[in-house]
Amino acid sequence: MLLNNDFIDHKKSSTIKNDDSNIKDNTTIEDSSSNKVKGRLMQNPNKNHKSESYDDLKLDFSAELFSSLENYLPKDILNTSRDNKVKYMYTILHDYLPPETQYRDQKQREYKQMILSNYKPRYREIYVIDPTTFFVPTFLKAINDNTKESFKSIMCEPAPGIFTFEMFQPLFCELLLSEVEHFEKWVNTTNFQVIRPTTMNKFGVVLDDFGFQTMFDKLMEGFICPLSKVLFAKVGGSTLDFHHGFVVEYGIDKDVDLGFHVDDSEVTLNVCLGKQFSGGELFFRGIRCEKHMHTKSHPEENFDYFHIPGQAVLHHGRHRHGARATTWGHRVNLILWCKSSIFREIMKYKKDFSSWCRECYEEKRTKLLLDETQLELSMEEEETMVQPTLNKWKWGLKK
Repeated sequence: MLLNNDFIDHKKSSTIKNDDSNIKDNTTIEDSSSNKVKGRLMQNPNKNHKSESYDDLKLDFSAELFSSLENYLPKDILNTSRDNKVKYMYTILHDYLPPETQYRDQKQREYKQMILSNYKPRYREIYVIDPTTFFVPTFLKAINDNTKESFKSIMCEPAPGIFTFEMFQPLFCELLLSEVEHFEKWVNTTNFQVIRPTTMNKFGVVLDDFGFQTMFDKLMEGFICPLSKVLFAKVGGSTLDFHHGFVVEYGIDKDVDLGFHVDDSEVTLNVCLGKQFSGGELFFRGIRCEKHMHTKSHPEENFDYFHIPGQAVLHHGRHRHGARATTWGHRVNLILWCKSSIFREIMKYKKDFSSWCRECYEEKRTKLLLDETQLELSMEEEETMVQPTLNKWKWGLKK
């Protein structure tokens, strides 16, 4: 695996904090001879090293991203202070941010700061993870036990790569729904131009934008990563380091359905919060790489799932899916796109996705069969050419 100072695709991996006042004028690192040099990362991680926590710093990138990068620092930097490590990693990240991206990120920070400075939360207690009030006991016990067996005990896999389980307590779902409604009322009252979660959704809100950023960092790190390391290790589940958290709303006066698509994530958590509704089933049609996104699905890949409030669905972001029309009522879902900077960098150089893409696997299998057939034909042809010579030689010996 090649990791150098082209390591991060910043357009995808930047997770904005509210303030970058802790880091200033750190675009280069000076060596002992006072020459300005660019930071470099090691090709292989320091597997026995335990990274420091960066949660208390307000940076342009997520704390988890810095913790992940720390394992790839050169030894002379790895053994220095945390401040020096931050400066070194910050240099690498910002060396490759084009001006237009820096401008966009600055506008994003201003947008979030505008909300945080004016919006007054209704239920502040749900902005901080409280496991005993957030999660059902079975889910919490499985995470605390942290074994493959404990995870399997609470999960169903109704179709390959799709995992369902009970996750959130009803009270938490109710409070989060109420908080979203409170935020929407504030948006309407103030005529604030809110940014919607995705280009496919006209309704719903980005929870990260009004105070849930840190809570979702903790949710991903402490409660999704243990699962994804076991279930999605081949597709970046072991190195999740940033996220996009939002809710989507469906109903007659909202978005009605959601078209066929894949997510901008390595692992997606989809939890139904409520309310009462009919329709709205998720439909899945197999995992595909970018090249095979629009290929047909096979019968065994077709799966429909009906949402139940509090129930979670966990799947690979490249698992093609959509949502059927909500025919009655109001359906609200919490979505957490969990992403891996490291995996995305690796994918730039990788060509073979046969470990998870059905069509890549079939193409590879077909090629191997053709190669074997050609080898057999070649051997048969060679034997046909050699046999007359052997016969003449044998006949000469007999004479």
